[in-house]
Amino acid sequence: MSFKSILWKGLKWMSNLYFSISLLLFLALISILGTLIEQDQSLNYYKQHYPIDKPVLYFITWKKIIFLGLNHLYSTYWFLLILLLFFCSLIMCTFSTQLPVLKYSKQWIFLYNHESLDKKPMNYSMNSSSFINFIYILNIQNYFIFHKGQGVYAYKGLLGKVAPIFVHFSIIISFIGFILRMTSGWVVQEIVPSGEIFHLQNIITSGYLSIVPSRLVGKVNDFFITLNDDQSIKQFFSNISLLNSQGRVLFRSYISVNHPLKFQGMTIYQTDWQINALRLSIGSNQEIVRRLNKIQANNQVNNSVWSCDLVFHNGKQISIIISNLRNTISIYDAKGFLITTTEYGQWNIIYGVPILFKDLLVSTGLQVKTDPGLVISYMGFSVLIVSIFISYISYSQIWANHNKRILKFSGQTSRALIFYENEMSQIYKQCNYLS
Repeated sequence: MSFKSILWKGLKWMSNLYFSISLLLFLALISILGTLIEQDQSLNYYKQHYPIDKPVLYFITWKKIIFLGLNHLYSTYWFLLILLLFFCSLIMCTFSTQLPVLKYSKQWIFLYNHESLDKKPMNYSMNSSSFINFIYILNIQNYFIFHKGQGVYAYKGLLGKVAPIFVHFSIIISFIGFILRMTSGWVVQEIVPSGEIFHLQNIITSGYLSIVPSRLVGKVNDFFITLNDDQSIKQFFSNISLLNSQGRVLFRSYISVNHPLKFQGMTIYQTDWQINALRLSIGSNQEIVRRLNKIQANNQVNNSVWSCDLVFHNGKQISIIISNLRNTISIYDAKGFLITTTEYGQWNIIYGVPILFKDLLVSTGLQVKTDPGLVISYMGFSVLIVSIFISYISYSQIWANHNKRILKFSGQTSRALIFYENEMSQIYKQCNYLS
């Protein structure tokens, strides 16, 4: 067997619709496995949760997960190869099967004898002297009508016939977007103190062909939080500036959760925040920075405070409690009794020692990502949604011929058979009435 014939049989096998559906189901099963196994975790995490002596589902162990790349399933080479195979199969199926169906659907097919009409699902016959009334009724029913000699061919709802083609193209477009995302997209996460600059360096994921801009510099100008009436966090904001390598501001904007910054294909999200330390002055010239510890009251995330202890030279000890980013600081003694509440920038005399609380050192969590295939994927999903609605349109055909004063017509439809039977019955009754 020649190489040409082997290649031809392989391409024919790949263009088979059942083969494409089988690949799609296989990809769906693999994707389910990817949702069950946590992605992009550390090796110790998989050793702890998928031990060899107690395999999950009787066969999943950490060694198999690492060997098969199930810890980063959607970027493994074999998963991408299956996607590529499905992509090629879908393209060949579209051009070898779906597009010829469209071409065949647009052909005018005339049936000039009664035997051919009898093979169709629905048949009607009546005495009639001409085609005029019949064609007029079909025109009222919104059919496209073609007349040649003693034959008539009519159809409507051609979009319903070509809907599978749109489905194929929508999946192809979506996969192109997915491939661009996997190969050219990247994600960077940074924890940046307020007032500091940052570079894109803490790369979380990166495609094979992605390029992270190294000359772009960002600066967190300000960070603040808004609270609800019950003192729970309502929203947190960061004021971000993007600079070039010469320090010139290219773009500046406030960001918050669900309101990111977009610049030249990049998107900067507000993801997290934290209080790092408290800066204060003791006496006239001694400035110190104390690290703050986060404490969750009653194990509630939205009911957290930050605290640190401070010991004076005279042996006295105080606890500094900060409940939010507002201008309020609470000071307690060693026994837990409240000494006083104060504000930033205000001098306090505690146990004979002057203290000035200057400001908080806070950090904002940022996620910077780029996804060049996002717009293409959205376009593919949009086409898919439209094609689903189009697929509900019935593609109906009617054939008729007029021979020896006998009008005989038949038809078929792709869906909604009961409605189509009623329509054909109405056409028959109207023809009899007008004859």
